[in-house]
Amino acid sequence: QVQLVESGGGMVQTGSSLRLSCAASGLTFSSNFMGWFRHAPGKERVFVASISGNSNWTAYEDSVKGRFTISRDNAKNTVYLVMNSLKPEDTADYYCASTNRYWYPVSAREYVYWGQGTQVTVSS
Repeated sequence: QVQLVESGGGMVQTGSSLRLSCAASGLTFSSNFMGWFRHAPGKERVFVASISGNSNWTAYEDSVKGRFTISRDNAKNTVYLVMNSLKPEDTADYYCASTNRYWYPVSAREYVYWGQGTQVTVSS
């Protein structure tokens, strides 16, 4: 019954910004770490960012640090990923995921529930 639904992807130019959203239902949202992952063509799914239930901890993959910001609104059961200064190498399908099984999770194996993804394409 857990459902994660991503939105906000699209086709944008290099240097522009996007905000991805992930609406969650069927879980105690505030008790879950939330994460963002991406899967680029020809590459494996990799970690992008994660955030703790009370937002007092965040983690980022090195290539997005300083450009992307993860946040959450527990009242709306929604996690966000604001992506600034987008580059062509950011092109990927972006997935949100949740877990309450691990502390400070930064790998896909630690996440339990996954959304269907939203596509981000950054043109040069």
